[in-house]
Amino acid sequence: MSARIYRPAKNAMQSGRANTRHWRLDFRADAARHADPLMGWTSIADTQSQVRLEFDTKEQAVEYAEKHGIDARVHEPRERKLKLRAYADNFAYNRVI
Repeated sequence: MSARIYRPAKNAMQSGRANTRHWRLDFRADAARHADPLMGWTSIADTQSQVRLEFDTKEQAVEYAEKHGIDARVHEPRERKLKLRAYADNFAYNRVI
């Protein structure tokens, strides 16, 4: 059983950073998905792939994975680079165009 530990990125549709503070553990599917013959829906026999666990810190998530024998991969988040500017900089004489 393998899993992925990561901190989710912010939603691109909103400017807020909600739901990005916690670390998440998602299980990877061990079996392939297949189409249901009756309804045509995509399904999978592995129910672990539907489980999503949240932790306050990365260390807690890694400790949980080690305790339960889960082969987990940690994906470090990329921090965004802020360019702090003032509105007055739009009208500065030494502005580079």
